[in-house]
Amino acid sequence: MPPDLILHHGRFTTLHPGASEVEAVAITDGRFSAVGTASDLLKTRGAGTQVIDVGGRRVVPGLIDSHTHVIRGGLNYNLELRWDGVRSLAEAMRMLRQQVAITPAPQWVRVVGGFTELQFAERRLPTLEELNAVAPETPVFILHLYDRALLNGAALRACGYTRDTRNPPGGEIQRDRHGNPTGLLLAKPNAQLLYATLAKGPKLPREYQENSTRHFMRELNRLGITGVIDAGGGFQNYPDDYAVVQQLADAGELTLRIAYNLFTQNKGEEVADFRAWTKQVRPGQGSAHFRHNGAGEMLVFSAADFEDFREPRPELPADMEGQLEEVVRLLVEHRWPWRLHATYDESISRALNVFERVHRDMPFQGLHWFFDHAETISERNIDRIAALGGGIAVQHRMAYQGEYFVERYGAAAAAHTPPIARMLAAGVPVGAGTDATRVASYNPWVSLSWLVTGKTVAGTPLYGEGALLDRETALRLWTERNTWFSSESGKKGQLAVGQFADLAVLSADYFSVPADAIAELESVLTVLGGKVVHGSGGFADLAPPLPRAMPDWSPVRSFGGSAQAAAKVEVASPHAACGVHAHGAAPRRRPVPVAEEPMFWGLLGCSCWAF
Repeated sequence: MPPDLILHHGRFTTLHPGASEVEAVAITDGRFSAVGTASDLLKTRGAGTQVIDVGGRRVVPGLIDSHTHVIRGGLNYNLELRWDGVRSLAEAMRMLRQQVAITPAPQWVRVVGGFTELQFAERRLPTLEELNAVAPETPVFILHLYDRALLNGAALRACGYTRDTRNPPGGEIQRDRHGNPTGLLLAKPNAQLLYATLAKGPKLPREYQENSTRHFMRELNRLGITGVIDAGGGFQNYPDDYAVVQQLADAGELTLRIAYNLFTQNKGEEVADFRAWTKQVRPGQGSAHFRHNGAGEMLVFSAADFEDFREPRPELPADMEGQLEEVVRLLVEHRWPWRLHATYDESISRALNVFERVHRDMPFQGLHWFFDHAETISERNIDRIAALGGGIAVQHRMAYQGEYFVERYGAAAAAHTPPIARMLAAGVPVGAGTDATRVASYNPWVSLSWLVTGKTVAGTPLYGEGALLDRETALRLWTERNTWFSSESGKKGQLAVGQFADLAVLSADYFSVPADAIAELESVLTVLGGKVVHGSGGFADLAPPLPRAMPDWSPVRSFGGSAQAAAKVEVASPHAACGVHAHGAAPRRRPVPVAEEPMFWGLLGCSCWAF
């Protein structure tokens, strides 16, 4: 049978033994049916075969993010102004000023993570006076990592914060000498205050959330991402907040393969949450595009530590082990994989004590469980994870917070934070991701740059040669190695016969560009299951049309998503142009339907971490 699609005249990195680089691939029924020479594969084409000449470009398997928050991010993407990759505060403020001018009441202008003040030439955040001067009437909310949020006066009024508003446990509302809130909210170290404040802002109506999710997926496709594992998150309730992505999956309109974990939302009711969910859904249930993946990253509130390196390491409560053990026993009983957020080695040690105790009574027997983050994990605990058959999912949070870590713990400690090379040497399954969209950018090439160069986004070198990864190993952490974390090994992640035909044609050669240019890469043609889901430049006509971003004042219409990539679009070759960023007609000022989401002050007294 002739293939449906042949891509040729490229340098195809298969990441498969025996044929590391080929000239062409053929795709039939959504899977790779042949890889090899262009002359051999072109002989197999039929009258209905689509043939694409990729112009000698580097082609890699579709990238997979093993830790992101794509479901929550998609619901809000069209509302958010992104400062990802913006190199000066002056430019960031120009963008903010432009967005304020077209944002109608009662909407907010929100910059929700994905950047660090240290990426700016000025190496600082805007002052509250600057925010109030730019936006005297429009609420502005700016989230910086997991450590602080800036609110202008209009946002304080919208939230109802006054001198009588109490500080929640683990958070601080900074005040002037008269006791009035200044607009600076601090995590001390619990960021629940920051996210509960964000939750007070208007939400998009359902139709707009669907449009927003489609735009976010296409933005990820533009960067070469074809698969993600969603780690849940605070205020992301199952099944209600999954309805939009489920609807898109049912309609065949997902342009990502999404595996999702379920994240408990109720302090003190964690076991009840998971017991109810084990009756509703089972791991692997769903389709190749949208499937359940297990529990976490929040298993119990008491086990959550915080990665705000400006604050001292928090001590987990004494009753953590008992609460965690009850949940883990339930998960093992029902054969549910799980993931657990853990930043510090001290937290990992205590969790491993629980896992080993449960394993003695109820052997894990091949269950795919893993820690997320693990920045300061010790060699001993890496070996304990290997002995239990677990894995570690790492993210490039140090690329955004490395300088703060060095300031608190020293350069010597930062030089092996996290110790990825040691993890790999121990034989532990290791995969890479972003933890986007709030603490870091969703741009995978920033992560790959960090893995290869060891530098923060501000250019600070953190690691010596022994801690750096070669480019192929780093790419494997973003492709075939990440399939273990969704129990899909051998199904995707390589350009190999029988695997899902997911790939990205790159704007430049990942293996030969200067190391400091890796972060500037993107995809000019992204294919998911043999179907084009993104194309730019000469490939733009191959991609399906995308409705314009809704509402008409959305920051996506003016700025796109990742500003680093958006700026590149304006100056790069025609092949790097991207239709997602077309501006079109000037947006009109008009309000849209909104739904107010209440602020759950009752949660502020708990140790919830919104991740």
